Amino acid sequence: MGKVIVIEHLTLDGVMQAPGHPEEDPRDGFRHGGWAASRQDPAMQEAMGARMSDTWSLLAGRTTYERFADHWPRQAPNPFTEALDRVRKYVASTTLAEPLPWRNSTLLKGDAADAVAALREEPDGNLVVFGSGVLVRSLMPRGLVDELVLLIHPLTLGSGRRLFPDSGPGLSAFRLVESTTTGTGVIIATYRPAGD
Repeated sequence: MGKVIVIEHLTLDGVMQAPGHPEEDPRDGFRHGGWAASRQDPAMQEAMGARMSDTWSLLAGRTTYERFADHWPRQAPNPFTEALDRVRKYVASTTLAEPLPWRNSTLLKGDAADAVAALREEPDGNLVVFGSGVLVRSLMPRGLVDELVLLIHPLTLGSGRRLFPDSGPGLSAFRLVESTTTGTGVIIATYRPAGD
């Protein structure tokens, strides 16, 4: 059985929207895109790469998939680009239709959480999620997230889509299994459900 591993860049006030670049995700009038770019550190790539080194597949919601499919295939060759292009990609969307544009992409049928629960039972390795907040928030109440790798940046934005919104699933307990601080002040904290 594989694990669902969620990797998220977060601000101290929990914002996860558009960490990479200014035009990444302007939904709801968000004007702070690219807030994580100045704090990149090799330790971040190591943490993400560790989750991508074994047998794994990418699991993404529609918005993240469309942005990744538009961006990564056009980048200069590098290990991250090649890994994303090569890997099997599972996409949760009720608006997209097959065939999907990026190679090795499969559209999940029916309820996303049900489809992920079925995938998680297959012995094909881990499902790694980047971003995809709507999808992640649908998986958490069902107990379908096995590990959260949070890259917590030392800033607040005051607005933007959050990983844990006020209308979230309620009380959930996690245990810290690993943490490190990068040279740029980002805390990389790995949590697993506490099970209590």
